[in-house]
Amino acid sequence: MKRIALLTLCVMAVSTGAQAQAGRGAPPPPPPLEPGASQAEVDRALLAAPAALRDQATVVKWKSDFTYDTLRKGTNRLVCYDISGFPLQQPFSVECTSTANLARKAQNLRFEAAGDRAKTQALVAAAEKDGTREKPEYGSVWYEVFGADQESRRGHLTIAVPGATLESIGLPDNPKMGGAWIMNAGTMTAHIMVPGN
Repeated sequence: MKRIALLTLCVMAVSTGAQAQAGRGAPPPPPPLEPGASQAEVDRALLAAPAALRDQATVVKWKSDFTYDTLRKGTNRLVCYDISGFPLQQPFSVECTSTANLARKAQNLRFEAAGDRAKTQALVAAAEKDGTREKPEYGSVWYEVFGADQESRRGHLTIAVPGATLESIGLPDNPKMGGAWIMNAGTMTAHIMVPGN
């Protein structure tokens, strides 16, 4: 009797799994490009996107006034862009994050336009102090791929946790433990560093 019950459960599990697979169907195709956008620009920006989110991500192109044009309007909340050659960026630099972080990225680009890390840090500190620092979406991921060129690129992943401290989320505020840690703890720039990324 136990064997029959076990066999019945296995058949039901396989049947349910097959029905679920059949119900999923093929993933939707990527959204169309906006007029004037090139597939090459979109493909390059998407190099930082996780595979599961890539096809439905929004892609934008930053302009010199820190606004952007949309190259492709996606259906998920991921936005990707190419910032290669912008001030303080690597010759090859693409990034993806939540669409909720676009104002934060615009502010970062504005600060980095100073062209000097010390000046940029001073602008960030001043904005933190006077309350004008754009807050990133808590828990949002920033996927970055950068390098001297596309062939020698490497990736980096951080998770935004504005205001987080050791006491508030239980992660250390330095890398001494060898695991994930909070960089810039207690500030709007606080983010979780993920070792190996």
